Amino acid sequence: MFTGIVEDTGEISLVRTQGETLIGVKPSKLDADSIQIGESIAVNGVCLTVVSIENGAFFVQASDETLSKTTLGEAVRGAVVNLERSVSPDGLMGGHIVTGHIDGVGEIESAAERGESVEFIVSLPPEYMKYIVPKCCVTLNGVSLTVNDADDKGFSVNIIPHTLSHTTFSSLSAGSKVNFECDIVAKYVERLVGFSGEKTS
Repeated sequence: MFTGIVEDTGEISLVRTQGETLIGVKPSKLDADSIQIGESIAVNGVCLTVVSIENGAFFVQASDETLSKTTLGEAVRGAVVNLERSVSPDGLMGGHIVTGHIDGVGEIESAAERGESVEFIVSLPPEYMKYIVPKCCVTLNGVSLTVNDADDKGFSVNIIPHTLSHTTFSSLSAGSKVNFECDIVAKYVERLVGFSGEKTS
């Protein structure tokens, strides 16, 4: 489990597509040697398992399903990604509950300065907009954000200067693709409300 509070950014150092795709990431500040093999790390919001560590970089494997549903399917060497290690039992829940199981890919429709912050308008596939509620949470590229406003087509979020300087949001603009994860609580509520518990023959 994650919180959506990005711990570091890193640069993709390797994308090997023979067989299971292997992706290498070199953190900018995080000591790669402090990471354990088998540990879960969110890479741009995608929960991945560390399979090896070498020369200041950690390596993760990505399945075809992950590549098809996230922006990692277009990952290239040199790209910068957001990183978060899984939260420990005694860790702070600074954002909200994030699973790292990406729902899909959205698109930045516009980015406009609002004082010192930047307002991003984001569009998602229509079937996911029912989970987007003003003043509630959404995760974009692994960052826990509060929804400002929403309609049937998209929603807006404000990115404060701290988040801009500590994540990859400073490099995003209209047309950029982002991984999104809707609030899992909303999904559970939908399931509970719609589930009758009756057996079907």
